[in-house]
Amino acid sequence: MPNRKPEAPSAKSPPRPRFRERYDELEAYRLALVTRLTSLSETGHRHPGYKRALKLLNDTFRKAKLAQRLAVLQAAAWLIDVLEKLTAIT
Repeated sequence: MPNRKPEAPSAKSPPRPRFRERYDELEAYRLALVTRLTSLSETGHRHPGYKRALKLLNDTFRKAKLAQRLAVLQAAAWLIDVLEKLTAIT
C-alpha cells in the first residue's frame, strides 16, 4: 500500500507458539485434570457431575477446535473444583 508506514523492529509481537506446542500443552493440562478427577473418592465418582466432567475432558474436548479446547478444559477444571469441595464436605 502506498501510504503505509513500515513497522518498527521493536513493535513486533513475540512469535506465537506453533500448533504442535499448543496441542501438547493442552493435552498435558487435560491429562492433569483427568488425574485429579479419577483421584476423587467413591462419593465423587457417584456424583452426576463426575460423568459430565469426564464427558468434557474426553468427548467435548476431542470434538472442539484447538482454539476452543482451553475453554473446555477451564470448564472441566471448575467442575472438578466443585466436586472436590463437595466430596470433602461429606
